[in-house]
Amino acid sequence: MSKQQFEHLFSPLQVGPMRVPNRIVETTNSIWASRSGGLLDDAFIAHHVGKARGGTGWIGGETWLLNSPLPPEAPDELLLRRVSFTTREALYQAPAFLEGATRYVEEVHKAGAVAVFQFSLFSCALAPSSVPVSEANDFVPHAMTEGEIDAYIDIYADAAAVAKATGADGVEIHCSHDSLPQSFMSPALNLRTDRWGGGPAERVRFIIEILERVRKRIGTGLALGVRLNGQEFRQGGYDHLEMREMTYTIAETGLLNYVNLDVGHSWGPHSYVPPSFYGPAEYREVGRAARADLDSSIKVIFAGRINDPVVAEELLKGNYCDLVGMARAGIADPEFANKAREGRLMEIRRCIGCNRCIQEANDSDLPDSLVKPTCSVNPVVGNELEWREKFRPADKPKRLLVVGGGVAGAEAARIAAMRGHRVTVLEQGKRLGGQLLIAAKAPGRDSFEDQVYFEENALDRLGVEVRLETRADRETIRVLAPEALVIATGALPRLPEGIPGIHLEHVVQGWDVLLGKADTGERIALVSQEDGFETLNVAEYLAERGKQVTIFHKSPSVGLATGRYSMGAVLSRLEHREIMVHSNRRLAEVRSGELVFVSSFGGKIYRIEGFDTVVLVYGAVPNGRLYEELRAEEPNICPLYIAGAAWTPRRIAEATQHGARIGLTI
Repeated sequence: MSKQQFEHLFSPLQVGPMRVPNRIVETTNSIWASRSGGLLDDAFIAHHVGKARGGTGWIGGETWLLNSPLPPEAPDELLLRRVSFTTREALYQAPAFLEGATRYVEEVHKAGAVAVFQFSLFSCALAPSSVPVSEANDFVPHAMTEGEIDAYIDIYADAAAVAKATGADGVEIHCSHDSLPQSFMSPALNLRTDRWGGGPAERVRFIIEILERVRKRIGTGLALGVRLNGQEFRQGGYDHLEMREMTYTIAETGLLNYVNLDVGHSWGPHSYVPPSFYGPAEYREVGRAARADLDSSIKVIFAGRINDPVVAEELLKGNYCDLVGMARAGIADPEFANKAREGRLMEIRRCIGCNRCIQEANDSDLPDSLVKPTCSVNPVVGNELEWREKFRPADKPKRLLVVGGGVAGAEAARIAAMRGHRVTVLEQGKRLGGQLLIAAKAPGRDSFEDQVYFEENALDRLGVEVRLETRADRETIRVLAPEALVIATGALPRLPEGIPGIHLEHVVQGWDVLLGKADTGERIALVSQEDGFETLNVAEYLAERGKQVTIFHKSPSVGLATGRYSMGAVLSRLEHREIMVHSNRRLAEVRSGELVFVSSFGGKIYRIEGFDTVVLVYGAVPNGRLYEELRAEEPNICPLYIAGAAWTPRRIAEATQHGARIGLTI
């Protein structure tokens, strides 16, 4: 698709009083870019305004967590996973916040984009009824009184006045994803019999009164919109048809300039931040329905795993929406819009849908000041100021040799080549990519290969010499005579030692299963010693091929480290495939017809029969042998670095960042 073919995506649009230069929206996403506890500081501005400079027309920034009135002497509530944020004081009330927000808006405008602020009230302590708000926990809230409801509506209006003072172009009321307004909208959570409860038209009264008071504060000079969930996906919650009725009722007030739609749940499937297991814009019909229901003066944004400008153009052309939410696309590549406009589609680094960014921001128990934005494929995210300061051409270009073409090695090579070094990469496989090529074999993970394409294309453009199917040893390195050397030889699957029978023929590794190197029988015992995606992906890969799979897992639940925005998707897929899970089991012995497990906690012994093949998913161990040999036997060969999983196996982001930092340092 040439740049001329993006006729919709890069056309301007009037949204109430706000002129948006194109149809690309950074929907509000709380990635916690601030390094000063939530103030809109230099780090915040560098992250979000970077997207505006990269061509995104609408910058949503991060949500404003509003303050909440509490009864006398009641403590502030800052609960698990940020689900509840109930406090008397809000950061946006501080003069320093207004100063930073004003500067942020000015910078967005200088970059040619519009700035819209979103307001959120999250609380597991207060709600329309005493029904647990979030399925992430079972906290029972206080049912709000008439006076409390009135006070909360005023809080939104007060925040709107602050937003107007910054020079912002619009404000948005967050009415989905465990927010207080969604609690009023949900028939599962709002059991009231007064004027705030009842049918769909009554349950949106709370939102309508917020909009009325906000509009009085901001006048007609700012755009006003709502973020809505097109389908709740909660037991007893609203479906899409009921949502359409509520949206229409809100729109009939004449208060709205736009609606911002996504679909899903904040804990289970379908997630409103869809991971790679869902197709791009899978619930796009929600946007089309809103576009058909609403007056043309009310613009429709649709968001839901849209990481490709070609898909965005199709949505606009098909009248699914007027603007396209592309938050994660801009995290993975802040310049993707400019690249698309200029016809440089092959240069775009696409979001792979791993959800590391949203998980890192919202599942962390660290203080805000220690939470940094993270992207698996973009090492600059969360480190924008450092890269602005340190990235510059090399003082003296060197001959750099990188051994290993996984993400750590590829990023070291890419960044070093961008700085002017002459780079050669030796990769023993047939392609770059390392473990990404293994992960991409799993169902719903094919998007991981997008990062491989990005690295291959980038290294080719930069003139990096890539030698595939080439093993490196000390003699090879001596012949090439590098002036700097990076060892990025990755990791190997971990084989537990000391377990009798572990080397029997019917015991295989999960990596080999995904690569098609291991044959299995029909009845699979998958023994898991890791809490991430690997167990789930290997299990589904086997089940998709008709195997009967049972997981024996060390922890109380599989997938504990996958994050709340992905866990529901992967667990529902296991359920769909009828994959059984036995928790709190550690393998003790393998026999020809029997497996022996010991309880992770109580020490009880379990003897299991009836399996043809044992598949091990035990994580990985570093493959740093070459590095250690060189360090011991060739200490003066040249500056020597070790990168990524060859140092210690972690996740994609750690490998990407490690390799990139080496490329920045050499």
